[in-house]
Amino acid sequence: MACSVQLYTVRNAIADDLPGTIRRLAEIGYTQVEPYDFARLADALADALTENGISAPTGHAPLLSGNQDEIFAAAQRLGIGTVIEPYVPAEHWQDAETIRHTAAGLNQAARKAAEHGIRVGYHNHDWELSSKIEGSTALEFFAALLDPELVLEIDTYWAAVGGEDPAALLERLGGRVVALHIKDGPVNTDVRAQLPAGQGSMDIWDVIAAAKSLKVRVVEFDDYAGDIFDGVTASLRYLQAGAPAVQGAAK
Repeated sequence: MACSVQLYTVRNAIADDLPGTIRRLAEIGYTQVEPYDFARLADALADALTENGISAPTGHAPLLSGNQDEIFAAAQRLGIGTVIEPYVPAEHWQDAETIRHTAAGLNQAARKAAEHGIRVGYHNHDWELSSKIEGSTALEFFAALLDPELVLEIDTYWAAVGGEDPAALLERLGGRVVALHIKDGPVNTDVRAQLPAGQGSMDIWDVIAAAKSLKVRVVEFDDYAGDIFDGVTASLRYLQAGAPAVQGAAK
């Protein structure tokens, strides 16, 4: 399975030189990226992706607050098949009524997306897991309200920060999960302490194995104390090497 990288990870480099940043990610070995707020940069992104032979199966965009017609048109331009709402603030996950409102908004967005041949998804932070609604995590309460065609992209690190076992969460969510954000570190809210995959406290391979319907593995750093390109390179090499058990079985 190919590895993608969330372009928010290299946002500072993109602000300075978008074509050069995409070229550098391709040189590192990435064949997929996950753009964010992509409607604003659709033309420049499309040119850079085409030039470097990179695809964008997923992308983040503010579906609940942005212009959905512009977002879906840009997604088509970039070949993005799944548009993911990346962020709904913590205060919107504290009561059932507000969560129902969020789910209804995404269900409506998904119906419009379907007219363009696009799926809609949601990406979590920690607060959707730390908040409990009617005996379950707010995220699972929310997932039960979504139409069947909607999908989830689970940020496995933030799920752990929110107090959940990411692998167990993925098993409970089942086939709804088609993408993972993969990052590592001390499992706390200090984003500057995040580390490349395999260098922190996350059990990366157990988490990946629990996502039975996984289509996209996305490397992401919210921030990084070192050189960010060294970080995304180390994560990619770790994922390319494969799980230790698989390596051992192959010998």
